[in-house]
Amino acid sequence: MLFEYKVKNLKGETVEGTIEAASQKAALDVLTARKMIIISLKESGELPFWRRPLNISFLQRATPKDMVFLSRQLSVMVSAGLPLVKSLEVVARQTQNQYLKTVMNSIAADVRGGARFSTSLAKYPKAFDDFYINMVRAGETAGKLDEVLDYLANEQEKNYDLTSKIQGAMIYPAFVVVAVGGVMTLMMVFVIPQLTKVLQEAGVSLPKPTRMLIATSQFFQAYFIFIVLFVIAAFIFLRFFFTKTSGGKLLWDKTLIKLPVFGELFQKVYLIRFTRSLSTLIVGGIPISSGLKIVAGVVGNSVYKNTILNAVVDVEEGRSISSSFMDAKHIPQLISNLMAIGEQTGRLDEVLGKVADFYSREVENMLAKLVTLLEPIIIIFLGVVVGGMIAAIILPMYKLASAF
Repeated sequence: MLFEYKVKNLKGETVEGTIEAASQKAALDVLTARKMIIISLKESGELPFWRRPLNISFLQRATPKDMVFLSRQLSVMVSAGLPLVKSLEVVARQTQNQYLKTVMNSIAADVRGGARFSTSLAKYPKAFDDFYINMVRAGETAGKLDEVLDYLANEQEKNYDLTSKIQGAMIYPAFVVVAVGGVMTLMMVFVIPQLTKVLQEAGVSLPKPTRMLIATSQFFQAYFIFIVLFVIAAFIFLRFFFTKTSGGKLLWDKTLIKLPVFGELFQKVYLIRFTRSLSTLIVGGIPISSGLKIVAGVVGNSVYKNTILNAVVDVEEGRSISSSFMDAKHIPQLISNLMAIGEQTGRLDEVLGKVADFYSREVENMLAKLVTLLEPIIIIFLGVVVGGMIAAIILPMYKLASAF
């Protein structure tokens, strides 16, 4: 809900504005916490468009980096003995993300009003997933919220570091491909047409590579707008199909794990998420079947999600978790065997944590090798593309020079 307020700040100045909160009391609590003297506070009516807050869905989110900082700050303050409400208010003041600032202020107001922290978190699924909420709930129940928050902060930092390394490794090849595509498009639309005029006026017989290059350029010139519109439409359609439909997402996820070289990398990333998340949930005291259901939602791949959900059925029927994954196609036997040892020794959480650390090192080694391997591949790719275009341009020029 949106409320209009009129207050006096610490300098005695009258300030007007709007605030988003779950209720009028929550808005009042937030303003009071800011040391404001309330003059008026009422639910907002229809505001002029220039005073309405932006409500763009893709902006209403918290990035992984924001969540890492939030969890770490909250963990440090709660572990230091600062009351939870005060910690939430401090985090709200320090965060630069406006959406997260509103969320934390609202949660602080709820907790001050007597609501459980985990219940308040559940109101904001865009910021806090089931994994985070259930861990906090477990910490509240066991009276170990400070330990759980510290554990969550550590795990989020590990996940963020892994994601950052993967993204960093992909930036260079992605930039090169986009740059080459842009340069080739510019040449096809602006450079080659000028060359074509010169060659046509000279009446030189053109070699096949040059004729192909000119034909491609003419096609780009004639249908450039349609090509751009087609690419945009295709991108939107494919994005919708692969992200919003269950069949498309399953197809995309199957393709990802079957890609040459990259497929193995993605598989190990999903296994890290599975083992690390399940280990964290077990440490938090979440039952195995419930933990598996939560992990299925955060693993990030439909193939692994279905495999984990199948295991949930087996576990609820009385089978051990290790035997449930023994025949799973995409779960290595190594993990199943180690899980069996963990169950027998009562240290399943430790075993899963060790497996996650092992695969994290494997991913780091694969990324290092991949970056080293990609550099010569990209150089060869650039050489072939640029060399081919230059050859197609120089050959007729050479003939033209030889004619004089």
